[in-house]
Amino acid sequence: MEVKDVSAATMYDVLHDGEYRRKWDSSAIQSFDIARITANADVGYYSWKCPKPLKNRDVVTLRSWLVKDGEYMIINYSVKHPKYPPSKDLVRAVSILTGYLVKSTGPKSCTLIYMSQADPKGSLPKWVVNKASQYLAPKVLKKIHKASQRYEEWKVRHSPDQKPWLYPEQNTLPSIKLSELSIQRAESLEQVDESTLNEEKESEEEEDRNGVKK
Repeated sequence: MEVKDVSAATMYDVLHDGEYRRKWDSSAIQSFDIARITANADVGYYSWKCPKPLKNRDVVTLRSWLVKDGEYMIINYSVKHPKYPPSKDLVRAVSILTGYLVKSTGPKSCTLIYMSQADPKGSLPKWVVNKASQYLAPKVLKKIHKASQRYEEWKVRHSPDQKPWLYPEQNTLPSIKLSELSIQRAESLEQVDESTLNEEKESEEEEDRNGVKK
């Protein structure tokens, strides 16, 4: 996606800023960092609302990032963490590989590339597959863009100098050894059959609520 009114640096901050994400990501149920592995890698938890009447999903992921020559990269994949096993109330999904690439194209412009190879687990109805393939990625990009337009104004009022993704010395997360984690394989998780569920129509406000709280 070509962005004409947001710098690459601001876009990158928005993708990292967990506090701000809770203001604009209306799909999120919970989102938090668990532990750091290195100066540019950590483990985090994210759960989100699925279209009704499907069960909501969650993931535990290892995320790493890199800034080089005007390009900003963030990637993640699912891992097992001993303190965050699957919950009976949520379906544990799997991020095989998910990532963002932000390229600077000018002082206030950039290109945002988003890719996700994921297994939501379960036998899903056809309407979910169609909806995801047609609308999910464009909707994600649209929401990120809108949030990025408002980020600088918001950040001035919310710990403007606190950016641990840029300044590792600000990171206060407990450390964890890579040996304590293992890759989360989709086949090791419970298969949930939701293939017969019918879509419940959401209101336009519910479906596209992407404003930013002050």
